[in-house]
Amino acid sequence: MELTARKKEILKVVTERYINSAEPVGSKFIAQAMGGRLSSATIRNELADLVELGYLEQPHTSAGRIPSPRGYRLYVNELMERRSVSDQEAAQINAALGGQMRELDAIIAQAGQAAASIVSYPAYAVAAGRESITVRRYDLLSVDEASFIAVVMTNDSRVKSQLLHTQVPLPAEQLSSLANLLNTHFTGVRVEELGVKLMGLTGQLPAELFLPLSLTIEYATAVIDRSAQNQVYTTGQTQLLRQPEFQDLSRANELMSLLTDRKDSLPVLDENTPMQILIGPENVNEALKEASVVVASYDIGENMRGLIGVVGPTRMDYAAVAARLSYFAESLTKMFGKNNQLPPKEDEQS
Repeated sequence: MELTARKKEILKVVTERYINSAEPVGSKFIAQAMGGRLSSATIRNELADLVELGYLEQPHTSAGRIPSPRGYRLYVNELMERRSVSDQEAAQINAALGGQMRELDAIIAQAGQAAASIVSYPAYAVAAGRESITVRRYDLLSVDEASFIAVVMTNDSRVKSQLLHTQVPLPAEQLSSLANLLNTHFTGVRVEELGVKLMGLTGQLPAELFLPLSLTIEYATAVIDRSAQNQVYTTGQTQLLRQPEFQDLSRANELMSLLTDRKDSLPVLDENTPMQILIGPENVNEALKEASVVVASYDIGENMRGLIGVVGPTRMDYAAVAARLSYFAESLTKMFGKNNQLPPKEDEQS
């Protein structure tokens, strides 16, 4: 059954009031918000219909109404007014993302922290894994005669390092030769070919070089394997406890656990979806059944993309969160672009 314009207007009033107050909305407030155009009896009849149709719910302790997940969905799809970020919000986002950080992981993690601070809900950031990860550069730093630090930079600008032990003496001049060998023969090579190339050098190198070479290739393989998986960073989990819905710790516990210990289960987007809003039961994960998620994607470059998401109560201000995340995503796309520029506010764009 398609809702009448009057029912939609009442649903919009109830939803926006509940988002702001976290209290069930009664007919008296609705009558005032609608300028006295409808009688209290008419409003009560419309509210009863909206409950029967599944768009509103009536908590047993109150005469007021609150939106159901179905009501929120209709609100997001049809009734919500689209917003752009304010000058102050744009300035906050630009300042948060304007740091001079070079490592991809650090930029993505900071993006999540900035989002949580702006929207006042827990946030998560995801660097989507790639299948075509290779090593761009190797650096080897001497520690002592039997150990060194291997630094691996991948072609998606991740930089990882680890202390490796050779158990045999390795002079610094040999370490320099080994780094040259690695950068000559083992860069731009697919992970499944690294072992083949390494075995091809068996018998051609002295043991004191082959052992550290094999250790470095083993480490590079592990780095590539991890880079091919989604990297998830969460922040702002305690923001949940500020929401009335989650002040009962037993109710918040499962969601906090998801954000902290099972963050790889947080929703991700399909390849060509710029933004998605998942409301309550629309989330597959059981821990999110009484929560909502807004997630947006951005372009990292080199056929890579990242995601930034917000987790909050179904009562979250969807219009504000969607506007801020959209600006975040556009800002990150610009940051990773050639010009490294943050976008102007929407009303300043030509």
